[in-house]
Amino acid sequence: MEEIRRAAGAFYEHLPAKDKKLAGKTFKAMDKNRDGQISLREYMKYPKKKKATDFTHQSIFSALDKDENGSLDFEEAIVLQYIMQSGRAIICMSCNTFMAGAYFSCSQCFFKDASVSTYEICCDCYGGKKFTHHGDATFCDNYTLLRQSRSAIQAAPMTKRSKVLKILKMGVQLVGITTVNRTVIAEEVRGNDWKFTGNSSSQYYGLGQNLVLLLKISSTPFSLASNISSFSSLLMVP
Repeated sequence: MEEIRRAAGAFYEHLPAKDKKLAGKTFKAMDKNRDGQISLREYMKYPKKKKATDFTHQSIFSALDKDENGSLDFEEAIVLQYIMQSGRAIICMSCNTFMAGAYFSCSQCFFKDASVSTYEICCDCYGGKKFTHHGDATFCDNYTLLRQSRSAIQAAPMTKRSKVLKILKMGVQLVGITTVNRTVIAEEVRGNDWKFTGNSSSQYYGLGQNLVLLLKISSTPFSLASNISSFSSLLMVP
């Protein structure tokens, strides 16, 4: 969690003045009783209002509450806003707790075309075999796959690589990738003329199929799950 706090602090320091002002307004909007602190009750209302159901887990609030006083001050709330924008609210599917660092993900579930649902578990649950999933599941940790994904990009033909990097640049500029269309980006990589759609800087629609992995990399170094052979084959499509 300390890594996320440091990242959030650095991210905030580089925000333009108008965005820092907006962060302050967001904090005040959450602090209904104006006591300078966000209680658990006040916190729970905010993600529900924003329809960000991933953030209703009390384990996220507990992780944010650095001094464990039962409420969030402005500095702690900045971490919340950073997590919401970067899409780093990953919950263990076994013990139902917030995963602030490394975790394992089922690559088959991540790349299932019919659904955007994934299956991630914390290191403790994976190491202790405290989970129930389909028998042929291949679990990969996110750090290893980050390196392997870079190798897959570098091995791709230059024309494909350029398209991928261009799309990745868009993903970096538009953080908080939470909703995915699995068709558009694959068609872009194949050279077809598809248009990206989106309605705000916190949601970037039109990212699909196997390159979902790379766009998650662009928004957060902890949000990875992959089937490298499948990913590589997509990059090699003529």
